[in-house]
Amino acid sequence: MNNQLKEMIIKAKLNFAILAGILALAVIGKFTHPEFTNTVFVTADQLVSDLYIVFIAITLGAFIPNFKLVALGSIAAFVGIAILIQMGIFTYLTIDYVFSILIVILGFASIANLYRHYREFRF
Repeated sequence: MNNQLKEMIIKAKLNFAILAGILALAVIGKFTHPEFTNTVFVTADQLVSDLYIVFIAITLGAFIPNFKLVALGSIAAFVGIAILIQMGIFTYLTIDYVFSILIVILGFASIANLYRHYREFRF
């Protein structure tokens, strides 16, 4: 049983890294740039009530076998949209709103993928 838990943690290390990164962002952001951090997390909290974003994130985390593609694709989409915002193409979006979407997507996708790894093992 101990080997199964160790194997599951090794398999899901990207999930734990993403969740730890979100937590570290919240803690460090409160000390370095509290206005931006507060805006991002309040917006992320509001986005969670938009269930379609949560369903998309859970579907990405639970059903795409290569979670690295989900994480890198989400981050690449954020970077691409951030560049388009800075160029003035997406004038109706802000960086903090798109960053909030990224946090919600990565957080729920990580939890869903972690649950998928948990279900593979019979404790």
